[in-house]
Amino acid sequence: MTSASVRNGNDMQRAGENARSQAIQEQIASLSGRDLQLWSISLLIGLVLSAGFVSIIAPNLVWRTQISHIEGRYLPQLFFGLISLVVLFNIYIIAQKRELNSTRAALLQELLHNERIEGFSLVDPLTKLFNRRAVDEILAKEMSRANRLGSELTVLMIEVQNLELITKNSGTKVAENYLTETARLLRNTLRGSDLVFRYADDQFLLVMPDTGELQAEQALTRLTQALDHWNHENRPDTALALGWGMASRVSGVDAAEMVLAASRRMLLRQNKLIPVF
Repeated sequence: MTSASVRNGNDMQRAGENARSQAIQEQIASLSGRDLQLWSISLLIGLVLSAGFVSIIAPNLVWRTQISHIEGRYLPQLFFGLISLVVLFNIYIIAQKRELNSTRAALLQELLHNERIEGFSLVDPLTKLFNRRAVDEILAKEMSRANRLGSELTVLMIEVQNLELITKNSGTKVAENYLTETARLLRNTLRGSDLVFRYADDQFLLVMPDTGELQAEQALTRLTQALDHWNHENRPDTALALGWGMASRVSGVDAAEMVLAASRRMLLRQNKLIPVF
């Protein structure tokens, strides 16, 4: 599975979920309009029926002498007819209200379901990269492919240095900008076949199919140059610095062990005070 096909499929899925959620919200809004319409009709019918009762009981008060008095023998039938209309109308209103409430409940249920699905998305909302949940799903497939074909596979763990200190000194928005810029630099300097994940709050995982350590180091050189250029252009209070660790596929080692090896090597580089880039 290539990064482009996975990304396109995930984008299409997210677009479909967002479109459906928006459609549900519009339907809920239209139901509120129907609810108001029913209340308006109820009020209007109530006024008409009240006027009808008053015109029967006291026609001289409503229409004065322009309408003749109704004969007494027709009054029971008229009252029965009006009461029947009131009962039928109330039944209709109650049925409509129940239908509206049932439809609204079903729409809200679907909306919540869509939001839960979106919560299980494989894309990080801040950086628009694959998130950690996607690592288990995608890296295992790339590992299986590399084992089957006997091809090379390298992973890189990248960490934004001093992110907690940046957040404390400059605020969350500045820290988030460092993360989004790091994501942009990674996307722009890597090949289209490489996969980039936001692995943790300050860590990114790069999965590089058909790539050995020498080629991965060349990618790191390009990333170093792009990072230097960004710091020179933006001149932030705290320079954007990245630490890294690398691991390549070895026969008998699974995907989780590869990621762990890259993480350990990144920590070893930091503890030995090897310069980061």
